[in-house]
Amino acid sequence: MLKNALRLIEEYDMVPAGGLVLCAVSGGADSMCLLHFLHALGRKERFSVAAAHYNHCLRGEESDRDAAFVAQWCKAHGIVCVTGAGDVGSRAARQGTGIEETARAMRYEFFARAAGELGAGRIATAHNADDNAETVLLHLTRGSGLQGLTGIPPRRDAVVRPLLTTARQEIESYLALHGIPHVEDSTNTDTAFTRNRLRREVMPILKALNPRFTESMAATIRTLRADHDYLNARAAELAGKACWAGDDLVMDTAHIAGAPAAVAPRIVRRLLALMGDGGVQGTSAHLSAVVALARGDDPSAILHLPGGILVQRVYGEILFTTALDPLPSFEPVTLNRDGETVIAGSTWRALCRAVVAGKDSPKNKHTFYLNCDMINGVAQFRPRRTGDTIALPGRGSKTVKKLFIDAKVPRRERERIPVLADESDVLAVAGFGPSRRHLAKPGEPAYKIEMISTDG
Repeated sequence: MLKNALRLIEEYDMVPAGGLVLCAVSGGADSMCLLHFLHALGRKERFSVAAAHYNHCLRGEESDRDAAFVAQWCKAHGIVCVTGAGDVGSRAARQGTGIEETARAMRYEFFARAAGELGAGRIATAHNADDNAETVLLHLTRGSGLQGLTGIPPRRDAVVRPLLTTARQEIESYLALHGIPHVEDSTNTDTAFTRNRLRREVMPILKALNPRFTESMAATIRTLRADHDYLNARAAELAGKACWAGDDLVMDTAHIAGAPAAVAPRIVRRLLALMGDGGVQGTSAHLSAVVALARGDDPSAILHLPGGILVQRVYGEILFTTALDPLPSFEPVTLNRDGETVIAGSTWRALCRAVVAGKDSPKNKHTFYLNCDMINGVAQFRPRRTGDTIALPGRGSKTVKKLFIDAKVPRRERERIPVLADESDVLAVAGFGPSRRHLAKPGEPAYKIEMISTDG
């Protein structure tokens, strides 16, 4: 069973050979199916599985019941299970955001932390083909371009969705076949939530019209995703013609103005993403405004976009910069090799002590072991410098600037991220991890360094 899941796993390289997959488990039918399936598959394909459950504290005793159920089932089956909890309601009220949006953000923050602590290379969630069809229908009702019609991505960085092409009915059959229990979320029946109303009232009508509606939608989504990926690839190719001028991007307006209507806004979206300002990429109206600026005849037009982004036409070029001043940097501070280092002016501090690296020493972006003998002279935390380069574990070498861009670190915040460097090399970057070349091997003298964010 679950042949579609097996095909999707292979197509998107969803399980790391010999690695660990962290499975997000609510205790509901979909996530219990995914956990059981991956646990069984892992024994055959030689990867391991851990579970992570997040209690949103929104349903009182029922939320606690779900957390206990997942923990007990995992214990009975020898699966490592980590749990977390957060007051979603309080954070939503404090930030002025919706409950569902806030819950999702807090949940994924927890999953990312848990994956880092356990050393998991993938985070698997249990979205299925029906979820994907519902998502596309919701986008249609609200108005959507091609991106919205491609639904939920099968993989985004480390987050994978093995069941995305598997219908809910097949999941229920799998649970029945293997006798797998699950819990029900009482809010799933509340039609005050738009998705629940769509699921309970609209989807049955569509499936009555076409019993294979879910499968048909999955095939359509796959086709649209292929089109979407091609257009994005073309846009990325043209966006690659932009040049960096310090921390600003400059591009010949002809590359945007001459691009097809389906590609031009995607070039702009790509350039805004390259600016790395917290993922602020603008609405469709903002993207269209930048395209119009590139195609217009005003040689000095200016646009102000969300997040402090400023786009300016300078005759035959278009400049992407920021209207916000950078946050103040911090003064370099020498690493205290036997205690705490407070990095004043930054949101980070560090703990360091001399140890001998062990075979099972944790290695993640926040806790790592640097070889004592490979540190050249004084090691200090300082702001990034032009030319700083690092090769993180399991990744190729890249400049710290590119590292920040790819992670969409807001440009104005980049000078406050500490770089740990000795007199010749970058040893680590706060929040990103250590240089793989400087990591200590088991049995070697090392400095155990823990990076702690004061922002939590």
